[in-house]
Amino acid sequence: MAGPLEGLKVIEMAGLGPCPLAGQLLADLGAEVVVIDRMSAPADATDINRRGKRSIALDLKSREGLGLARDLIGRADILIEGFRPGVMEKLGLGPVVCHEENPGLVFGRMTGWGQDGPLAMTAGHDLNYLSLSGALGAIGRADDVPTPPLNLVADYGGGSMFLLLGVMSALFERSRSGLGQVIDAAMVDGVPAMMGLIHQWLASGDWRQERESNLLDGGAPFYRCYRTRDGRAISVGPLEPQFFAELVRLAGLPAEHLEDQNDRAKWIERRAIYAQVFASKTRDEWVEIFEGTDACVAPVLDWDEVEQHPHNAARGTFTRVDGVMQAAPAPRFDRTPTDAPAPPRAPGGDAVSILQGLDMDEAAIARLRSTGVIR
Repeated sequence: MAGPLEGLKVIEMAGLGPCPLAGQLLADLGAEVVVIDRMSAPADATDINRRGKRSIALDLKSREGLGLARDLIGRADILIEGFRPGVMEKLGLGPVVCHEENPGLVFGRMTGWGQDGPLAMTAGHDLNYLSLSGALGAIGRADDVPTPPLNLVADYGGGSMFLLLGVMSALFERSRSGLGQVIDAAMVDGVPAMMGLIHQWLASGDWRQERESNLLDGGAPFYRCYRTRDGRAISVGPLEPQFFAELVRLAGLPAEHLEDQNDRAKWIERRAIYAQVFASKTRDEWVEIFEGTDACVAPVLDWDEVEQHPHNAARGTFTRVDGVMQAAPAPRFDRTPTDAPAPPRAPGGDAVSILQGLDMDEAAIARLRSTGVIR
């Protein structure tokens, strides 16, 4: 794998959600990521989070399987896992054991609730973690319950991204100390960490508790989505006065709106006015009107449109691997560009090459297969 992380060795314990995405992003940027799976399975071209990774399936309840896992971890720079607290310890792969053999190991732990606290041992999902942050309560229509924002905010924003920030920060610190450490990446910590601006506005009195009454929650008539004549939608977001002036001019909105853009007392009435205006044309007619301007208007695209949008197409934002649409590696690097993604490999399909990397011969590998250590 080419990329800025070429030479970095990562062990990923197989799981779901934010940990596999973190491993995929590391692999996209050139890291050598080995997944320790529970069982071999056929390759699945749609399992995008596996792209760029190799895999070995081990019976961790066996002495030899556990020993192989420890050998792999002993040669790694980073280990990432997304189990409940204590599971790695029960497997015999907890931080204390791993650091005895590999003091420089960066041990990344990804959970929703964190490694401690009253809820640490209970089940949960993105929506539950997000609900405790205050962010979920602010998302959605004023006259309804909150709207789940897919699983992007807690799982991947407060989860994967903070796991990556943690392990890469610890890796940098290791360059000075020579020692690894444990990273407790919890979604209930990560989501609030992204909310500095909202916390600022709450403290200053510029953010109200009620949904659809604020600048960024759909309350402002100039920062929300509108239905168009053909039943589709456009996003409208000119926050700055000069950009709002472009919206008013091009959409034919009343010029007097320029004088009191941020008067909240008028927002509800103006949302109705703007809705009527934008419902007068189709989505693509509005796109043509606003194309190339600073009015901050964009079409709301369906899944089957994003790949062909001129900007996405020009940048190669999306790619297809074995016919499966997916994002190209991000971000981009000028000196150490990344490779194009390859199809996801089969769980357990790289056992031979991985064990050969541990200086194991064919006879020993065959014996491990026959005894079920390699699953």
